[in-house]
Amino acid sequence: MRVTDLYSPGLRPRSRQQRQAIRSRRNHGATIKTASFRQPGARPQSGALSFYIEPDIIPTFPPDFVGQWRVFVRKRRKVSFDPKIFLAQVGEGKAIAKYQRGQILFSQGDVADAVFYIQKGKVKLTVISDQGKEAVIAILEPGQFFGEGCLNGHGLRVATTAAMEECVITRIAKSVMIAAIHREPDFSELFMSYLLARNSRIEADLIDQLFNSSERRLARLLLLLANFGKEARPEPIVGKISQETLAEMVGTTRSRVSFFMNKFRKLGYIDYNGHLEVHNSLLNVVLYDRHEIDTSESRVKNR
Repeated sequence: MRVTDLYSPGLRPRSRQQRQAIRSRRNHGATIKTASFRQPGARPQSGALSFYIEPDIIPTFPPDFVGQWRVFVRKRRKVSFDPKIFLAQVGEGKAIAKYQRGQILFSQGDVADAVFYIQKGKVKLTVISDQGKEAVIAILEPGQFFGEGCLNGHGLRVATTAAMEECVITRIAKSVMIAAIHREPDFSELFMSYLLARNSRIEADLIDQLFNSSERRLARLLLLLANFGKEARPEPIVGKISQETLAEMVGTTRSRVSFFMNKFRKLGYIDYNGHLEVHNSLLNVVLYDRHEIDTSESRVKNR
């Protein structure tokens, strides 16, 4: 579209003669990619790029638009959205709080009206049966969500969540969480990735519980707590995790966990040095059958 810029200083027409003079200078035309047209006869607003449509330049243009002021409006660019910044900042429907070790974030049976995101520290999710038996169903780390059951229609919490160490937690109200999922694709992708990873972990835990021995379940749990597979080598397990907690997660007794932990230490699979350190060799317990592990143990005793 060829138009004559009439908004530059000294070129804005005040009379018919000025408009005729500007029309004669066709070399001053500009190319406009998109334009928002106002009603015929409307004057341009301050700060907008105004132009005048010339009948002889655009003969096929609709008659109602010819010889009238028009306004070119630039579309505003959408501000980029960073999910990490969104989760790390306080805002409407969001709050950030610090929790000390052992402090309860919410209890089983509480009203479920928010989703939580871990910025720092670890939390433990436990379930208590009607008979009073307690089981640890998950240990969550920074970068993970919890309490997302409220988005699926759960009116009450199905587990109790407690801090295992000093934590920094972001609380996101249910309505704000739903709005962010619908409005921000980047945030939706982050949350969906977490849900898929969590679902895969739950499936693997169920298979492990159904088919593997308590020794293998304990070895797999220690490898997962040490983030095995995420980095080049397992990381030391920071924070004190009691054998009672390990027994609740594995689904066995504390005495069995103590027996297997001593066995792993003798075989050089783990070390105690102020914190629990897991070695790559512990993967042998998960990959190979019990006969091979027992053979390795007997070789250690005969040295």
